[in-house]
Amino acid sequence: MSAGVLRMPRLSDSMEEATIVAWLKQPGEAFARGEPLVEVETDKATVVYEAEADGVLAEILVSEGATAALGEPIARLDGDRGGDESQAMSEEPKAAVEPARVAEPRVPAAAQAAPAYREPAARARATPVARRTAVELGVALHGLTGTGPGGRIRQLDVLRAGRAARPSETSDLKGATTVVPLSTTGETIARRMTQSRSEIPSFEVVVQADMTTIVDLRKDAADLVETVPSVNDFVVKAVAAALRDYPAFNSSFVDGRSERHGRVNVGVAVATEDALLVPAVMDADAKPLAIIAAETRDLVARARGRQLTPDELTASTFTVSNLGMFDVRSFTAVINAPQVAILAVGAVARTPAETDTGGVTFRDVATLTLTSDHRAVYGADAARFLGRIRQLLEHPLALLL
Repeated sequence: MSAGVLRMPRLSDSMEEATIVAWLKQPGEAFARGEPLVEVETDKATVVYEAEADGVLAEILVSEGATAALGEPIARLDGDRGGDESQAMSEEPKAAVEPARVAEPRVPAAAQAAPAYREPAARARATPVARRTAVELGVALHGLTGTGPGGRIRQLDVLRAGRAARPSETSDLKGATTVVPLSTTGETIARRMTQSRSEIPSFEVVVQADMTTIVDLRKDAADLVETVPSVNDFVVKAVAAALRDYPAFNSSFVDGRSERHGRVNVGVAVATEDALLVPAVMDADAKPLAIIAAETRDLVARARGRQLTPDELTASTFTVSNLGMFDVRSFTAVINAPQVAILAVGAVARTPAETDTGGVTFRDVATLTLTSDHRAVYGADAARFLGRIRQLLEHPLALLL
């Protein structure tokens, strides 16, 4: 790699800045393409950025715990301290930018009034962000169990410890009140959901899908295959197939226009302890159901372990959100902007139904709620698209071929 500057790369679609958690190489150390270089906390998750080419880390410009804007230089490469800044390991604009500014910790007034927290002589293994948060909340790092690599204490570990912290002094009528600060990811989700609700003219259409055949197929396959596709796997496959027929829903609404995507990447909403992540099943329309089932399980496991890549978190073109495992019968999901629609899936429930002869039988039924952006699609479009999903779920043989 030629000498140059490493700029803060784009690690999520909504990222404006990010915090350096840890440098995994030190000045003077060489690295190879694909080798972990720096750990960065974005608005969505903590991500390990891998080198895109061989090189040498010459100088660190943004230290651990500091924040840099998207595209700002964070390190110099290959020993050149004044080299060509056009050689950057990201796809950001090549215009010159000011050096990264170190973000000063914002300490709450209550924390300013309290005595400064001092760590014991034996320094606990913690990320810089975790140390700063511990000072703000008055939490002792020693005694905390770290969940990071090698037992390193992360910011989330400190936030958990601080949840039992200070009660509010304003009133005793409501009892002790604990302030629970949002994580960086939580703050971003709150901001984007507020933006989605306030800016997108959304509407909902609802259908009930007869899932009896899928339920029976899963029962019959339990002793025959190692991994039985879940109900949600069938939904992801049905959605992917329907998106091929109705490409208007495989779109993003950006700058007053609808942008249709050539690939069908179905995002699966995954609830973690402090965030809602949406990793994508790439090219779901071209993959067999068994592959979708295996990939979904892997994505969910890595989402809960915060091991997803930036591409997996930003590539989805449509989102499926399923609360059926919590026995929620129906709900309305918030559109994951800039996508133009999201499907909410409720629990499969035994429901009485009339037979052709006037009798009563019980069927396995799930409620599907499609929320759509009225700027990109209309009610009749949504009804047809959702009807196609229901048709595929009620005749799942089409999903197996």
